[in-house]
Amino acid sequence: MIVELGHFSVIIALVLSVLGVFAPLVALRTKNADWLRVSRQALTLIFVLLAAGIASLEYAYLTRDFSVAYVASTSNSKLPLFYTIAALWGGHEGSLLLWVFILSAFSTVAVWLHWRTQPAIMPYLIAVESAVMFGFLMLIVFLSSPFERVFPPPLDGKDLNPLLQDPAMTMHPPMLYMGYVGFSIPFAFAMAALFSGRLGEEWIKVTQRWTIFAWLCLTIGIMMGGYWAYYELGWGGYWGWDPVENASFMPWLVGTAFLHSVMVQEKRKMFKVWNLFLVIVTFSLSLIGTFLVRSGVLTSVHTFATDPERGLYILIFLGAVLGTAFGTLIVRAPKLKSRIELDSVVSRESVFLFNNLFFLVAAATVFLGTLYPLMIETWKGAKVTVGPPYYNAVFMPIALGLLFLMGVGPYIAWRKASVDNLKRNFLTPLIVALVVTLAAFALGFRSPFSLAGAFVVGFAGSTILADIGKVSAFFARRDRVDYVRGFYRAFRNNQRRYAGTVTHVGVLVTVVGIIASTVYQTEKVVSVRVGDEFVLGDYRVKLAGIHDVRGPNWTAKEGRFELYRGEDLLTELKPQKRVYEATQSPTTESAIYAINMGHVFLTMPEVSPEGSATARGVINPLILWVWGGGGIMGLGILLNMFRPRRRDE
Repeated sequence: MIVELGHFSVIIALVLSVLGVFAPLVALRTKNADWLRVSRQALTLIFVLLAAGIASLEYAYLTRDFSVAYVASTSNSKLPLFYTIAALWGGHEGSLLLWVFILSAFSTVAVWLHWRTQPAIMPYLIAVESAVMFGFLMLIVFLSSPFERVFPPPLDGKDLNPLLQDPAMTMHPPMLYMGYVGFSIPFAFAMAALFSGRLGEEWIKVTQRWTIFAWLCLTIGIMMGGYWAYYELGWGGYWGWDPVENASFMPWLVGTAFLHSVMVQEKRKMFKVWNLFLVIVTFSLSLIGTFLVRSGVLTSVHTFATDPERGLYILIFLGAVLGTAFGTLIVRAPKLKSRIELDSVVSRESVFLFNNLFFLVAAATVFLGTLYPLMIETWKGAKVTVGPPYYNAVFMPIALGLLFLMGVGPYIAWRKASVDNLKRNFLTPLIVALVVTLAAFALGFRSPFSLAGAFVVGFAGSTILADIGKVSAFFARRDRVDYVRGFYRAFRNNQRRYAGTVTHVGVLVTVVGIIASTVYQTEKVVSVRVGDEFVLGDYRVKLAGIHDVRGPNWTAKEGRFELYRGEDLLTELKPQKRVYEATQSPTTESAIYAINMGHVFLTMPEVSPEGSATARGVINPLILWVWGGGGIMGLGILLNMFRPRRRDE
């Protein structure tokens, strides 16, 4: 009965989303503010009803109600409580419900937050957000309902995918959804600006922190996903260009371009059409990513054939969003033409433009590589794969170009850079970059990409350090304080600029981690018996024993490996080969030892009944820099989000 109440709540939410679309339009036509207040109340009520829908599903999970088909397919009576709660977003239907619930929460907050300050665009904002919710709720109610019953109910559930039974599962998908959905607010404001004709910089300023928040959530979600893949999947890598990874990476790329591009509109009143284009593409890619991953299209191309209704609905919904958004942009484009032209190719404006183009080309590269196999199989029935060699060959030069521009953009002059400006800001960094490249070559870097990476990291890092040094010295001289206090005063004087610098430092730290863990990675796969040992880089690994262990819903063979450097025992590593009881699915659990900002990574992919095991050891130098850089990026974004508000914001 409680599940049926939750189902009914979602159906009522669907009806109210229709009211949320049309009531603001009636308010605009009749000039009657009561209709607008009705639409606001409808939006708030949708949030409450969807919360009730989610609560009813969680009740079904907690009471092990396997008569609910979705609960039976994603949980089991032995599933630990921790994962029983998180199983809600362990499948397609529940993920879609969580997505639209977050959308309703963000929409409600945005409307209540900006109700008094943005009255003119409020009707359009509510209508756009309600329309997006309507699209998702139609899919949930009619094609992907998590409330359907099954009769007779199974005695037990199938279980949650063993790979998802990990602590990261509780946070990784919600963070991604918060990133996807967070971009709906800038999108809705942009569409409201287009519909209302209020095409100035106001929507940019209002949505700035929403955009930063969405980007932060998406970044955290991607980084968490990389770390989860690193230790849970057992392959010791953090990025495999998997279609599911790519689905989150595409809106991140275009969203990053948008974050940079808005600065040009704020400073120089340029790129008005471009920024609207970027925010539409960013949110569209968020929708595409969600649907591609959660509709099952990417996991099996036959989903279109076996579930043509869902596939057709997805195409129609995306077509409606893209058609409406780009159609309105085209109609309004003549009124968005900037009177300010680009003065010179050698200027900060042009650097931002090239930065944007690089990001868009990168996103297009990933988009093509992700969807190409799907298109070929749908049209020709042939199976093709697009793997890391394609992405590395096409994406790496773009990434290197972006890093180089990151070192140039903040320090080149607006409008037109003089020769003196270029010499003053970039001559020393270029010399430092060459020195770093030579040092990298001496350390064993040989591939063109790793050497180019060393060059751009050296260049961008030295421009940042040089700028910090100059500004700190200026404030130290002006206020007669030391350099540290001088930098602190510079930071307080322009927190937005230096928050961006912190973010860029995080990017460089991550890149250093990627290069070092790739170039200097050591891997060895051996077959060992108890008492055997093998050499892994500077370490000696000895198999001391294999024994049985048991978890709440799995059994495992656990190896006990002793890790030595010389004659010193550093630690014991205990990788496992698990089998989950409900599905009899095997997983490989890694054991990791952190040392000198790197990892000794050990897995035991195979264990024979005779007592021998296959051991796979990997040394990943500086791998912690990859996630440490992500943390620094997050710090920069938080400093930007919580900077003091200016009068014009």
